Amino acid sequence: MTERLMLPVLPLRETVIFPGVAVPISAGRPATLKAIETALEGDRRLFAVAQKENRDEVEIDNLHLVGTIVTIAQVQRGMGGMQLLIQGETRAMALHYTETEDEGLVASTRAMEEIEPLNEEDAAFVALYRELRERAAELGKRRGIPPEMLQQFMEGVRTPGPFADLVAFYIEVPTEAKQKLLETLSVEERLRALLVIIQRHLALMDAQEDIQQQVQEELGERQREMLLREQMKAIQRELGEDAEGAEVDDLRDRIAARELPEAARDEVERELNRLERTNPQSAEYQVIRTYLESVADLPWNARTEDKLDLSLAEEILDEDHFGLQDVKDRVLEFLAVRQLAARRAVAEVKEEEVSEEEVMEAADTAADVEEEAQASNGQEKDVAEAKARATAKGPILLFVGPPGVGKTSIAKSIARALDRKYVRIALGGVRDEADVRGHRRTYVGAMPGRIVQALKQAKTRNPVILLDEVDKLGVSMQGDPSAALLEVLDPAQNHEFTDHYLGVPFDLSEVLFVATANYPQNIPAPLFDRMEQVEFRGYTEREKLAIAKRYLIPRQREEAGLEDNELEISDEATRATISQYTREAGVRQIEREIGKLARKAARRIAAGAVEQVHIDEEQVREFLGRSRVHPEQAGREDVAGVATGMYYTPMGGDIMFIEVSASQRVAAAVPSPETENAPVGMGNLVLTGQLGDVMKESARAALTYARAHAVRYGIDARKAWASEIHIHVPAGAIPKDGPSAGVALAVALVSALSDRLVRSDVAMTGEVTLTGRVLPVGGVKEKLLGAHRAGIQTVILPKQNEADLEDLPAEVLDQLEVHVVETIDEVLPIALQGASFREGQLRFGEPPAPEERARREKRAAKGAAREAESEPRFHRER
Repeated sequence: MTERLMLPVLPLRETVIFPGVAVPISAGRPATLKAIETALEGDRRLFAVAQKENRDEVEIDNLHLVGTIVTIAQVQRGMGGMQLLIQGETRAMALHYTETEDEGLVASTRAMEEIEPLNEEDAAFVALYRELRERAAELGKRRGIPPEMLQQFMEGVRTPGPFADLVAFYIEVPTEAKQKLLETLSVEERLRALLVIIQRHLALMDAQEDIQQQVQEELGERQREMLLREQMKAIQRELGEDAEGAEVDDLRDRIAARELPEAARDEVERELNRLERTNPQSAEYQVIRTYLESVADLPWNARTEDKLDLSLAEEILDEDHFGLQDVKDRVLEFLAVRQLAARRAVAEVKEEEVSEEEVMEAADTAADVEEEAQASNGQEKDVAEAKARATAKGPILLFVGPPGVGKTSIAKSIARALDRKYVRIALGGVRDEADVRGHRRTYVGAMPGRIVQALKQAKTRNPVILLDEVDKLGVSMQGDPSAALLEVLDPAQNHEFTDHYLGVPFDLSEVLFVATANYPQNIPAPLFDRMEQVEFRGYTEREKLAIAKRYLIPRQREEAGLEDNELEISDEATRATISQYTREAGVRQIEREIGKLARKAARRIAAGAVEQVHIDEEQVREFLGRSRVHPEQAGREDVAGVATGMYYTPMGGDIMFIEVSASQRVAAAVPSPETENAPVGMGNLVLTGQLGDVMKESARAALTYARAHAVRYGIDARKAWASEIHIHVPAGAIPKDGPSAGVALAVALVSALSDRLVRSDVAMTGEVTLTGRVLPVGGVKEKLLGAHRAGIQTVILPKQNEADLEDLPAEVLDQLEVHVVETIDEVLPIALQGASFREGQLRFGEPPAPEERARREKRAAKGAAREAESEPRFHRER
């Protein structure tokens, strides 16, 4: 066992000294200088040991236990400390450390001997040692050590242990790895560990050389390309073609500023290279340049920030449109869903990211602050993208309704509420698929489709795009444009919409599409299935009156150059203009007629004839000429065989008269076949008035029902079967169709065959079956409004349409007597004068007394007066 030695401690930072190695070091710390002075006063030996962590203060707990006993060979004193040359002698272990005032830090050490292999001549050990020497020589050679110095280094040490220590000192590994090698007493294990380290260094150098070679090759190609480009520019300057080169550079810079997807960038880069190689005077050059300009103009990474404020959206909708409450509720629901989705997405992003304030506090240097500022900008971008993804998928709204009711303006209001760009695409009459998808670039004059052009116009990737008149799309030899819209309007597919002209995918998922249509039945079923229908109803006359007073008249007065006091139009004149000169669901024609009044007034004022014009009901005819609309009015007398029905068109509702005549010329004991072509007098049915197939079938069903129940209804069976039945609906130039006239047809038939009067103040609607059931119909609100306008006081509706009465204005419903029925048996006592069912038979009493007629007339007059005095809340359209 070796003896113990008390030696001054030489603490080392970031280095380890091995036995047999001479090392120059610099000493400047007070504890180190004190240890060196103590060693110089004695046998010049020190215990050199590495610190565990690089600290300025020398602490016992921070020192390793295994170090090297060294001898001071040379000393050179200086102003800042000492320069030493020390020689490593042997490994040693510190049994304990002691710190004194006189000698400083000293250690009680004991030398450690290496563990030699059992047989130094063993083949495995010899092979290991030779491999280490060869790999060490190779590493030194590749590191650039001169051959003479390398040979001297290799031949200077022949034994395995000292050679391993020498290589371990010079090899570049962390201090902890060197300390581990120092603590490894087994020579064989030390050789094996060193061989692994050297092999790793060699593999790393191989990888570095490969990377360097690739970089050099790439740099060589780029330098060659740069040289050729400079030569090309010089040639182009000589030929006067420098402007084209500037255009290419400008296009390259503009496209580089866009965040194109990888597929799009590859395609664009290929086209840019083609453009540079193409003669600017060729036609191909112009085609490529146009394509690249189209790509550069697209908003690949530009989007607007949504204003998802429901209160503001509601305020904007109310400002732009009065009424249409169902429509506005649906729009606000749509915006509310997007608001919640965006809010949730932002919350999720903020939970994952560190807040900007915390990041700025954690930054210690200017570089850190700059990096964290960039991280904050990245977070803002992540938030914007998360909001865009959360609100990307949603329903495609389809606004359905007659012209002029505010479909297009509602879409504008949605864009204004969201603070998005608004683009309108008119699809009426489009018959070519290329209008939607674009033309392929192989065609002369090719251009992008309307969707891509709308995005270029909006200059943002998330505008509101209105697909106007989507029900007017046509089909031709060039394809079906409605089929091309299937991908555009499908949220599961439109994130990779490919325009034929672009040839690369473009993300349409952030675009808010809104479509409009007048006739949804004309929209193909697959396209209609991708949209959510929002129905627009027409305005009532009262709503039109308020719209005219509050918005149309002031607007037309301003367009005519008149002051507020120069033109006044009374309510009676406005009402007469609406009812006698217009027939529409919207207000466009009303505004045109008011514009005529304003222009004629402006002409009189400009001529100096008057200073101001006041138009009342009597002057409307003078200004606008004779009335061009003649709405139906309720009949003044009760007539047998004439029933009042109700109908609905996109222009609104109204009443119509159904006239039935039964003429008996030939007596017959048995029924005759019911055919339109049967001889006169054989009980045949004649239908006139341009009736459609459905309405003809309703008439036949009503006649069959009346004949089957002739006895119950007090009808002569001979007359019912032998008479020629002629059904006529006036306004024969206008086609009519639909099942809703079934009830009126049945009442008119029973009245004509029984010679009983039909009440003229009763209007009815509903489909009738062969068993006498009354089925529901559509357009109830418009039908009742038309009946009320015509002076009808009593209406008959199917029982299943009772819920539709909630859609009527309260002031209209108060003036109508509404009967809901389920069968014809319930209809006849109401519609026929003096009729009632007694003992299963329809009985007829006396006609209404004069007092009853007077009471009805008084109620009608009272209702008209109430209508003139009251002013309801209105829908308005701006």
